[in-house]
Parts: sequence; structure tokens; C-alpha cells
Amino acid sequence: MQCKKCGGKLEVHRQCRRVRLKCRNCQQEYQIQEVAADLDTETEKLLEQYTCIIYD
Repeated sequence: MQCKKCGGKLEVHRQCRRVRLKCRNCQQEYQIQEVAADLDTETEKLLEQYTCIIYD
């Protein structure tokens, strides 16, 4: 997935109970619900590893 801000690659970033997508380049973080409609297959597979994602 690409960052909406700079076009960089987004990675799944986990901190304790939080799961976000974070850009490698500009460090912009996205909550899952912000990009849910745009998830690609690779990112969906990574997110399937988590049994619960808390929306905060």
C-alpha cells in the first residue's frame, strides 16, 4: 500500500494493543479504518494475524 501523503510504502506497525499502518518515508500513521477501503491483498494477509484490532 502507498501513503496518501507522500506515496511511500505503508507497513503494518504494532504497539501494544494498537495496530496502525505507518509510512517508511514520512512516518505518517493511519488508523486501519482510514484506509480499510484501500487495503491490498498483502496488507490484508498481514492484518489477519491479529485476532483483535482496537479502533481508538
